[in-house]
Amino acid sequence: MNALTDMMKRYQLGSVLVLTILLAVVMPLVFDIFRLNLVGKYLTYAFVAIGLVMLWGYGGVLSLGQGVFFGLGGYAMAMFLKLEASDPETTKIQSTPGIPDFMDWNQLTELPAFWVPFKSLPFSLIAVVAVPMLLAFIISYAMFKRRVGGVYFAIITQAVALILTVLIIGQQGYTGGVNGMTDLKTMLGWDTRTDSAKYILYYVCVALLIGSILLCTWIQKSKAGTLLLAMRDKEDRVRFSGYDVANFKVFVFCLAAALSGIGGAMFTLQVGFM
Repeated sequence: MNALTDMMKRYQLGSVLVLTILLAVVMPLVFDIFRLNLVGKYLTYAFVAIGLVMLWGYGGVLSLGQGVFFGLGGYAMAMFLKLEASDPETTKIQSTPGIPDFMDWNQLTELPAFWVPFKSLPFSLIAVVAVPMLLAFIISYAMFKRRVGGVYFAIITQAVALILTVLIIGQQGYTGGVNGMTDLKTMLGWDTRTDSAKYILYYVCVALLIGSILLCTWIQKSKAGTLLLAMRDKEDRVRFSGYDVANFKVFVFCLAAALSGIGGAMFTLQVGFM
């Protein structure tokens, strides 16, 4: 058994190493910057996939609303970038400089209070993870503590996705509506549209993705990972053993939300809109 475990560990680490070499060495050598930027965009969806592996594959919890957390992470980053793009020095053609253009079009004359903290990059980076996790905690705690699961929980997450879509589209003046947030060009004065910036953002995305894989691999090998598997296969037996199943479900749901939020933020940076 120990020999089998050691072999599996070596196989997992070997797979991660091969993936790292493929993404960090081979693809930049093979693809031009346009196609490499496309690969970087596709890799942002891998964060959602990794979260689903932990949530559904290990925890047995099916969520149909992971796009919600991807979008929240993307919007958190986009709000910072949009405020920087709306600096009074670059928006002299607007009637109200200093606020995003879509707010100006919707006749808002003052920046909404919930937008103000996003003038800070550290706050925005924290919000990329914290906002999706907070929403995930509220949803999962309310559901799992009442033992709502299975297909019922999946439908609820899909409903949350629909509600958020309607909310964002309906609040044109605060969110950009169906057009979203566009014209995101710089971060702290650094032009993210240049080829060198695209290379850097690609490598940042790869580093975060490999780090996420390693984190999830570590969790899988820990006691928490074993309990997640046991919870997936025999939830009642885990509960009768004295463990609070709801807490483990809340944990893995929040983890998946955080990973999706990071993917959304990297999507915004590499694509230039959300």
